[in-house]
Amino acid sequence: MDIANLKMQIVKGILPFALIVLSGCVSFQAGGEIQHGRVALMFGDPNVALAHFQRAAEIAPDYRYDFSILSQGVWTYVGRAYYAGGKLPQARQALERAVSRYGDDDLARLYLGMVLSRDGDRPRGLKEITVALRGLENWFNHLDRYHPDAHYWDPGKQMRAEIQKGLAMASGKEPNLQELIGRGEWLGKALEEEIDLAERQKRFEETRDGDDDGNPN
Repeated sequence: MDIANLKMQIVKGILPFALIVLSGCVSFQAGGEIQHGRVALMFGDPNVALAHFQRAAEIAPDYRYDFSILSQGVWTYVGRAYYAGGKLPQARQALERAVSRYGDDDLARLYLGMVLSRDGDRPRGLKEITVALRGLENWFNHLDRYHPDAHYWDPGKQMRAEIQKGLAMASGKEPNLQELIGRGEWLGKALEEEIDLAERQKRFEETRDGDDDGNPN
């Protein structure tokens, strides 16, 4: 093999590896920004949260936050931050982008439905909320049947019950949209908090089991 061909083979071998490394770095950076944003959002600072989520979207516009059983796209978080800050037109744009990229992102649909409802588009808003609640109901059912960590999620069944109440209300003859929005907001916040609560409980039980067996932490 001549030198030129050898160089070409080396480049061909290195390039895929470099792309994998770069992709990993980008995902790590985007995940870090989303995690910082999540903390700010849960502590009631949507402007700080939005700045982190927007940076994550710039770094990796197709990124999904998959550090828990419940995954959300980066544009879902951008939309949720806009929603929390009362910026409905911007929230709608981000959430529609989220739904177009990942049709199974039920929290994106839930918040899009609430935005549409608050913005005067009652029929479509109610439809999106209903689809989102059914999706979350199916998600919990699948979780309960197939995932070994299901018992860490919503152990008191409050969220599951809220989904059922929301679906019953949405299918009623004259749904109270304001109450339905309130239930949706509670559910979105509770699910976000459960990401961390479930993980902490899992780690606690794993550590406790290790201590019971006499193993070091």
